[in-house]
Amino acid sequence: MAGWNADTAAGPLGSGTVTLVEGSSFCISSANGDIHPELPHGVFHQDTRILSRWNLTVNGQPIEPLAAETKEPYRALFAGRVPRSDGYADSPLLVERLREVGAGILEDITVRNFSADPAECVVALAVEADFADLFEVKEARIQRQWDERREPGNGSLTIRAVWQDVRKGVVVRAAGAEAVPEALAYRITVPPHGHWSTRLSVVPAVDGHGPAAPFAHPAPGDMSPRDRRRQEWVAKIPVLHMGNRSIERTLRRSYDDLGALRIEDPEHPERVVVAAGAPWFMTLFGRDSLLASEMSLPVDPSLALGTLQTLADRQGTVVDPASEEEPGKILHEVRLDVSSGLALGGKSAYYGSVDATPLFVVVLGSVSRWGFAKETIAALLPHADRALEWIENYGDRDGDGFVEYARLNDRGLINQGWKDSWDGINFADGRMAEPPIALCEVQAYVHGAYMARAWMAYDAGDLALAADLRERAARLKQRFNEQFWLPQKGYYAVALDRDKRPVDACASNMGHCLWFGLVDEDKVPLVAEKLMSPEMFSGWGVRTLASDMGAYNPASYHNGSVWPHDNAIIAAGLMRYGFVEQAQRIATALLEAAEYSEGRLPELFCGFDRQQFNQPVPYPTACSPQAWAATTPIQLVTSLLRYDAHVSLGGVWIDPVLPQSFGHLHITNAPTGAGRITIDASGTSATVQGLPEGLVLHRGTRPWITELVEQAKLRPEK
Repeated sequence: MAGWNADTAAGPLGSGTVTLVEGSSFCISSANGDIHPELPHGVFHQDTRILSRWNLTVNGQPIEPLAAETKEPYRALFAGRVPRSDGYADSPLLVERLREVGAGILEDITVRNFSADPAECVVALAVEADFADLFEVKEARIQRQWDERREPGNGSLTIRAVWQDVRKGVVVRAAGAEAVPEALAYRITVPPHGHWSTRLSVVPAVDGHGPAAPFAHPAPGDMSPRDRRRQEWVAKIPVLHMGNRSIERTLRRSYDDLGALRIEDPEHPERVVVAAGAPWFMTLFGRDSLLASEMSLPVDPSLALGTLQTLADRQGTVVDPASEEEPGKILHEVRLDVSSGLALGGKSAYYGSVDATPLFVVVLGSVSRWGFAKETIAALLPHADRALEWIENYGDRDGDGFVEYARLNDRGLINQGWKDSWDGINFADGRMAEPPIALCEVQAYVHGAYMARAWMAYDAGDLALAADLRERAARLKQRFNEQFWLPQKGYYAVALDRDKRPVDACASNMGHCLWFGLVDEDKVPLVAEKLMSPEMFSGWGVRTLASDMGAYNPASYHNGSVWPHDNAIIAAGLMRYGFVEQAQRIATALLEAAEYSEGRLPELFCGFDRQQFNQPVPYPTACSPQAWAATTPIQLVTSLLRYDAHVSLGGVWIDPVLPQSFGHLHITNAPTGAGRITIDASGTSATVQGLPEGLVLHRGTRPWITELVEQAKLRPEK
C-alpha cells in the first residue's frame, strides 16, 4: 500500500498534458489527445484506469499537436496535423478531436482535407485497458496482471478482465469501424476541400458484463448531461462582474472548476461534496474537502453541508491500526480501487490525518451561521461532540494539552498535517522532526473547534457547555503562546517534536494560527513582519518555508514552494488582526500569478523569487484543477470584502478594503439565508440589495466567535 505513505506529490505529467474532469471521472492525455500506458495518462472511472492506450494514427502516422483547448473542465478540443510521408513541411490533412469526459469518454474525430485532391486514409485507434488502480498509475508500479479477453464486434471492441474474483470491463463503440483485438480502424476517402467525421464512446462495463448506461448522446441542439449539470450549478451560484477583467476571469474559472470537482455520495445523491483535485485526488478528502468547502461558503454553502454529512456518516467508530481509524475521528481520504481496499483490510477509507477532525467542528460552526434549518445542524452536533472526544482521548495521547500525531502502522503517512510529505516538518538546520509531532496550526484548528462548538452551544441555550469549551480554548491559547513562541526569533515554532522541543523552522503554518485567533495580540506584528519578509514572501505569495532554512528548496513540495490555499488562509488571518495592506499584497500577488495559467491557480508553484523569474515557475506535478486552489480566489476576495453572514444573529457584514487595481465589483444571486442578494463594492464602499426579511446589513467585520462567546457570557441565563 505504498499509496498512503508515498510522498504525496503525484507522478510527473509532463508539459502539455491535458486533464479533463467531471465528478469522480477524469481523463489525462498528451497535447495531441493520445493516451500512453507508460505515462500517468488514462481515462479513470471510480479510481480505475479503464483506458490506458488511445492512440490515433492516420496512415500509420501519429498526429502532430497544434492546439489543445479546454472548453469546459470536462471538454477539450485538440487540433493537430498528419505529418507528410514525402518530407515536405506543410500537410493538407488536419485532425480535430473533441472529447468530453463523463462515466467514460465521448470523442468526435474530424479529418479535414485542405488539398485539391481526394485523400485516401486509414484512421486507426490503438486501444488498451489495463484496469490499473490510481496509485499504481501515479507511481508507475503496475503489479497486478489481469486475465484479459478482447472481443471485437460490429463497430465495437469489448475488453473484459478478471483478477482473483474482481471483474472489470470496458466497451468501445465506433459505428462503421473495423474492429480487431488491438484496434479500431476506418478506411476512408476525404474529398478535396472536404471533411470526414465519426463519433466514438468508451464506457465501463458493470461487473465486467454489460456496459454501464451508455454515454448519453445529446440529440442535435440538446445539451449533454455534463452541460446540463454545469448549467444547474451556474444558475444557483453568484454571478460576478469586475472592473479588473483578469481577476473576473480567475474567479469565474474558480466557479467552473469547483462545479466540476463536485461529486455525489452514491448512497445520498442529494448530498454533493467537493473532491480534492484532479488528476490524482478525485475523491472525498477530510482536510481538503472541508477547507475547500469552508472557503466556498459565499458561493454555495450546501457544498460544506454535504461534505459534513458525508464525513459524519463515515466517522470513525473503532480502533483499527491498519486504516488508522479511531472512535470520533474524521477520515483522511476515501478510495475505491482494489489495492487500497486490500491494504486497509477491505476498507475504503484511510484515517491518517490529524487535522480533519477539529476542522469538521470548525466547518460545522461556519455552516451553522449560513441559515440552514436548525434541525439540519442539530443532527450533526453529536458528530461534532464525538470529534471533540477524539481530540481529548486520542488526539492528545500524552495529556500535555496539545494534539499530536504518530502513524499507527509503518505504511501510513509519516506526516499527518497538511504538509504531509515525508520530509515536510523540519528544524531550522534542516534536521527532520521525530513523531509524535504537535503542529502549530493543528492547535489553532482545535482552538477553533472549541470556539465553534461553544457558540453553537450558546445558540442552543446550553450555557454550561459553552462556558466549559470557552475555558478549554483559553487554556490552550495560553499554553500555546508559552510553549510555541520563540522570543529570540520573533516567530512561532512550526511544531513540538517527540521530546516537546520546539521545531524552530520558520514556516507558513503559523499564518493559520492568525486565522483562528490563537496568536497573542502583542506577537501579531512580529508574525506579520516575518510572513512578509523577503525570506518568506516570494513576490507571488508566502513560501511554505523561509529561504534561509536548512531544508529550503524552492522546487520542493512543502519546503519552500508557494501554495495558494495556504496564502488564502494567511491573508484571512492578517485581515482578522487588521493587517490590511499585507493581506492586499498577498491577494494581488496570487491573482497576478493566476494570469500565467489561464486564470486557474494550480495546487502549488515553485518558490523562486519574482525578481529572478518574472512569472511563477510551475511545480511539475501540481494538481490542476485542485479544490482548495480553486476556492483560493473566492476566499481572497471574501476576506478583502470582509463579507460574512450570521443568520441566527440576523446579520450580514461587509466592510470592503479592495485594492484600487480590482476596480468595481458587482455580484448578483449571492446565497444568503433564505434569499439572494446583490453586492456592489469598490475600494472601501459597498451597498447590498435584496436582503431577506429578518437580516440587517452591518458595516465593520462580523464579530468573531471569540467575541460573541464573551458577550454571551454576560447575557442573563435563558
